[in-house]
Amino acid sequence: MSFRVLPGSVIGVLGSGQLGRMFAIAARQMGYRVHVLSPEDDTPTGQVADHEVKADYDDLDAVASFARGVDVITYEFENIPVSATNAAARYVPTLPSGTVLHTTQNRLREKNFLRSAGLPVTPFAAIGGISDIDSAATAIGLPAIMKTASWGYDGKGQVCIDSQEQLQQAWRALGASEAVLERRVDLAGELSVIAVRGVQGEIVCFDPISNIHRNQILDISSAPADISPQIAAQAIEIARTVMTRLEVVGVVCVEYFLSSRGELLINELAPRPHNSGHLTIDAHVTSQFEQQVRAVCGLPLGSTAQLSPAAMANLLGDLWANGEPNWFEACSSPAIKLHLYGKRTPRPGRKMGHLTALAESPRSAKSLVEEARRRLTQTGRASGAQG
Repeated sequence: MSFRVLPGSVIGVLGSGQLGRMFAIAARQMGYRVHVLSPEDDTPTGQVADHEVKADYDDLDAVASFARGVDVITYEFENIPVSATNAAARYVPTLPSGTVLHTTQNRLREKNFLRSAGLPVTPFAAIGGISDIDSAATAIGLPAIMKTASWGYDGKGQVCIDSQEQLQQAWRALGASEAVLERRVDLAGELSVIAVRGVQGEIVCFDPISNIHRNQILDISSAPADISPQIAAQAIEIARTVMTRLEVVGVVCVEYFLSSRGELLINELAPRPHNSGHLTIDAHVTSQFEQQVRAVCGLPLGSTAQLSPAAMANLLGDLWANGEPNWFEACSSPAIKLHLYGKRTPRPGRKMGHLTALAESPRSAKSLVEEARRRLTQTGRASGAQG
C-alpha cells in the first residue's frame, strides 16, 4: 500500500468523542479539513471539525455518502461496525482496516490472535455458555476476572471472581452470550506503548508509559515509565510485532500487565490513540494524534522523542458534583496544561478532560498534576470571576 493525502485534503472521522476532537485539532494544525460522522450532534469532535454529519453507523447509505465527500477515513474508537468501515472502504482508504477492527472488537479473537503470534497474554479460557464455566475455572484457576467478549470499555463488562460460588452469579451479571475468563495477575504495575505504523510498513513507538487505574478507569499516566531498560525494550519489541502481524496502518495502544515476577503480559489492544498517550500532546515532539494523521495520510511519521518528563490526570464528571470545578486554582501552577473535551453534561465516571504536568522527573510531574486536580474542588475564588 502506498498513497499520499496531502494537507488541504479532507479527512473523515467515524466517531465523535474526545479522541476524535484531539485528532481533528492536530489535523487542522497541519492544514487538513475534517468531517465527522456519528449518531450525535454538537459533539466533542464536531465542535472543532469543518463539517458534522449525524447518522447511525448502521446507515450504510449515509456512510457511503460521507465517504464520497472525503479523501481518507479513520475512526476514533474501535466499536464502529465493520460493515460501516467496509462500506466506506469502497470509496476511500479507511484505516486501520476492517480486519484490524474485527480482531480487536472481540476479546477472544484478539487473545487468540496474540497467542497464535507467540505473544505473551494472561492465561484465559473461552466461555460460550453456562455449561463452560466450571471447566474454564478449572483450566484457569481462581481468582480470575470474567469479561464479556465484546463491547467492554473502561472496566465495563467485567466481574472479579474470588470463589467457585461466584462464577454463575458473574455470568448472569454480565448478561453476555460469550465471555472470557482470565487468570488474575499479581501486578507490579501497568504499562502502555503507543505504536504507529505507516502505509509502507514503517513503525515508530513511544517509550512505555506507566498507568494507574481507579475503579477500572485510567486515573494517572506518567512517562518515562519507572521500569528497567530491558522491560522497556521488550515492551516496544512486542508492540512492533503486534503492528507487523496485524498489518495496521495507524495507531495502536498495546496495554500491558507487569507481573510481580517481572513478566510482561498483553492485557488488550486499542486500535486508535489512547487515554494514556494524551501526555504526548504536551511532552513529545509529535503527539499520538499527529502521528495518526501522518500515518493514515501516507506522510512520513514524526519523532517520538520526549521533551520533558510528564504526567496526565483524568478529569471525570465526579469533579462537578458540587458545581463547576475551580479552573483558576488548577491553572495556578505554570507547569499545568488544561484540556477539556467540550462535553455538556458531566456524569460520574465520564471523561470530561485531563490535566498534564511537565517537570524534571515523572514523580514530580505526578505530584504536580495530582495537586492541580485536588485544587479543582477547592472553594474560594469562582472559576469565572474577574479580578
